[in-house]
Amino acid sequence: MDLSRIVNMIVNQLIRRATNWGIGKSIDLAAGKGKPADQMTPAERRMARQARQAAKTARRTARLTRRF
Repeated sequence: MDLSRIVNMIVNQLIRRATNWGIGKSIDLAAGKGKPADQMTPAERRMARQARQAAKTARRTARLTRRF
C-alpha cells in the first residue's frame, strides 16, 4: 500500500469521527439543554423528555443507515 493511501485512510477516519461528534452535539443542543430541570414547568419537562427521546431515535437511525 502507498503511504499517501494510508494517510488518506487515517484522515478520513478522523473527519468521520469529527462529523459524527458534531452531529451528536447539534442534536443534543436542539433537544433543549437550555434550562435546568428545576426551572422548567411540567410541560417544558415533558417536551424536553420527548426531544431527548427523539434525538436518541435519530442517532440510532443515523447509525443504522451508516451501516447499510
